[in-house]
Amino acid sequence: MSKVTCGVAVSLDGFVAGENMTLEKPMGDMTENILHRWMFEEPEKHEAELATLTSAGAFIMGRNMFGPKNLQNDPEWKGWWGDNPPYHGPVFVLSYSEREPITMEGGTTFTFVTDGIEEAFRLAKEAAGDKDIAISGGANTINQYLAAGLIDELWLHIAPAFVGKGQRLFLDMPEGLHLKPVEARTTELVTHIKYSVDNTHVH
Repeated sequence: MSKVTCGVAVSLDGFVAGENMTLEKPMGDMTENILHRWMFEEPEKHEAELATLTSAGAFIMGRNMFGPKNLQNDPEWKGWWGDNPPYHGPVFVLSYSEREPITMEGGTTFTFVTDGIEEAFRLAKEAAGDKDIAISGGANTINQYLAAGLIDELWLHIAPAFVGKGQRLFLDMPEGLHLKPVEARTTELVTHIKYSVDNTHVH
C-alpha cells in the first residue's frame, strides 16, 4: 500500500535551514553542510536513508526548496540540481506564481501549483499511482502537510548541531498529531529516527 513519506535533515534545535537563503547560501545563514555531513562524508553508512529521499513515485516541495526568492520565476532558473535532478519523477512545486512545467534530464518534471497543498497532493497522488508520495521540504511545507494530517511516515535525520534561527519544523502543530518511533539508528554524524504518524485525531 502506498504511503506519504517525509525525510528531512534537522538540527538538534529543530531547524532544517538558516535565515537568508540565497543562491550563494542555499541553506541560509548556517555553516555549510552542517546538517548534511553524513550524506557526503559517510554515504556508505546511510545507503537506505539516502535511497528513500528519492525513491517515491511523486514529490512535493515548497518554492524556496526549488530556488531562492529572486530566481523562482526566472525562466533560466531550473532548480539547484543541474540538468539531471535526483528525483527522476514528477515534482510538484508549491508556488505563488504560475509557470510552465519544466522537463529535465532523467525523468524529472517540475510542475508549479498555485492552488495550495491540497491540490498539489491530489496531483501527486494521481501521478504516483501505487507508489509513495514524498514531501521533500522545506520546513514550512512539511509543517503544513503534518498539520493537515497528510503525512504517514516521518524520517528525521538529526545532526548533532545547533542552527539558532531559520526554517523550523513543528510550528503550529495540532494537538491530535502523534508520532510513534518505529526505528532508530545512529552514527557520530547523525541519528536517524523513523516515526509513524497517527493522524486519527487531526482535523
